[in-house]
Amino acid sequence: MSATGWMNATGWKRWVPGLRSAVIAAPYLWLLLFFAIPFLIVLKISFSRMAVAMPPYTSVVEYVDNALTLNLNLGNYVALLHDSQYAVAYLSSIKIAVVSTLLTLLIGYPMAYVISRMSPSARNIAMMLVVLPSWTSFLIRVYAWIGILDSNGILNRWLMASGLIDQPLHILYTPLAAYIGIVYCYLPFMVLPLYANLVKLDQRLLEAAYDLGAKPWKTFLTVTLPLSRSGIVAGCMLVMIPVVGEFVIPEMLGGPDTLMIGRVLWSEFFNNRDWPAASAVAIVMLVLLLIPILIFNRSQQRALEGKLA
Repeated sequence: MSATGWMNATGWKRWVPGLRSAVIAAPYLWLLLFFAIPFLIVLKISFSRMAVAMPPYTSVVEYVDNALTLNLNLGNYVALLHDSQYAVAYLSSIKIAVVSTLLTLLIGYPMAYVISRMSPSARNIAMMLVVLPSWTSFLIRVYAWIGILDSNGILNRWLMASGLIDQPLHILYTPLAAYIGIVYCYLPFMVLPLYANLVKLDQRLLEAAYDLGAKPWKTFLTVTLPLSRSGIVAGCMLVMIPVVGEFVIPEMLGGPDTLMIGRVLWSEFFNNRDWPAASAVAIVMLVLLLIPILIFNRSQQRALEGKLA
């Protein structure tokens, strides 16, 4: 090797550790800037008091007369325990999220299963059709359901024209409309991880089960379903976690009877301008969401350990 080549190789080797450190540090920097710092700001506001000022809350840390004082207000969290509206909103959000996740799973699993059994060319087209609606604005897609579910909408006019009903069904601005909108909008988040799991399923295991005399339904319950557990957990987490804090769909489709914590947050921030109370509500919601996130991480860790074993 020439002297110039040796110097270039030596210089490249000196750059490799720094480049590796930069690549490793990038996701941590992303989490710091877009999660940790905003979380700390909201946490700080949750311990302040409402004030008629801009911003509309008092300072938590004050430096007066050469003394640094820390003014923590726990009243916002105490109010969450005494006001039943917040408890109802949390429970309603969790219920709607769980039911919507189960409905999305019941619809998404057969879709992912059928798509994974298609030929590669047909599989790509089917997956494109699943993802294609997501290319349109989320707000526009939700707004389109108003024209479908309205009393004079497409659904009621078709049902009346076919003679199935005599008068329009009242679907819009009900919890049922909110469920329909949530399942429609979040269905791709369920189908994608399920498809990614099912398409990698070893077909020889199914053939072995058939050769041993297992019926199709038993093969599905004993082979396919257990092996797709990681995809089910991933899909459920991707749907349930954002649905808990959903605001647009309940506001546009659900009506006043669909109480979710996202609407409470909006009301506290923009109607009441009580940023400390709204921040406390957001912190508690985040803590509640940590439970399924930890369950998901534990499931993924066990799956990884099982593959390595």
